[in-house]
Amino acid sequence: MDTRITIVVDNNVQGTLGSEHGFSMWIESGGKRILFDTGQGPALESNVPKLGIDIGTADLMVLSHGHYDHTGGLPYVVAHAPKIEIYCHPGAVQPRYAIRDGKTRSIGIPHASAEALERFPSERLHWVPEPVMLTESIGLTGPIPRVTAYEDTGGPFFLDPQGARPDLIEDDQALWSQTHEGLVVCMGCAHAGLINTLYYILDLTRSTRIRAVIGGFHLLTAGEERLQATVAALRELAPQTLVPCHCTGEAAVRRLCDDLGASVTPGAAGMTFWY
Repeated sequence: MDTRITIVVDNNVQGTLGSEHGFSMWIESGGKRILFDTGQGPALESNVPKLGIDIGTADLMVLSHGHYDHTGGLPYVVAHAPKIEIYCHPGAVQPRYAIRDGKTRSIGIPHASAEALERFPSERLHWVPEPVMLTESIGLTGPIPRVTAYEDTGGPFFLDPQGARPDLIEDDQALWSQTHEGLVVCMGCAHAGLINTLYYILDLTRSTRIRAVIGGFHLLTAGEERLQATVAALRELAPQTLVPCHCTGEAAVRRLCDDLGASVTPGAAGMTFWY
């Protein structure tokens, strides 16, 4: 099966595309057109026509988790894709916060996006509390078990503005597509952990080969111990291609390039991959 993936929104861009702190991918596979995340909104709306993507033809939209930089474009998509179906975890709509240097910032799904979900036809809104197949060869993980000792959510995330309730971002999920060359894995931020995510998908699919991993790996704040363990696990898993995007962090991208060589291709909006 042919799978074509275009990065629509990312912190980095090619050419004259709009950039922002956010992420979105357009996936064409198995006769389906899937929008995976929506960025904050403005870059999606600007980049879609430049990339020749007709958002009105989208069959499915998947939200990897409920942060503003992945869900902000939801109202635009809903308004322009009349037949789209939405897949997300129920926890994606809860309020969430980041607290840094004593300052609290709301980072959850924007109000307009939450309202759009609330108004969306219930028969086309699919909550994902467990793994689900979108097609015969494309699946969503649902919540991802945290089994590694060295991976965490990657930030000071909380469910309340006072910082009393840590946010484990249990709604974090990834998409996988089974191709003739192996699994292609798409992730938004990998808050559950890049390696946790890959382990779980291999377990779900009973596969042994990972063709490509594309998305945000959230290694922005990773220390040396985590980076070493992540690189060691990736060497063992041996994905043919790694495309770090969005929240991976410049230092972590350099480290992946240095340690894993030609298998790593730093991502940017405007890049397209075929599998």
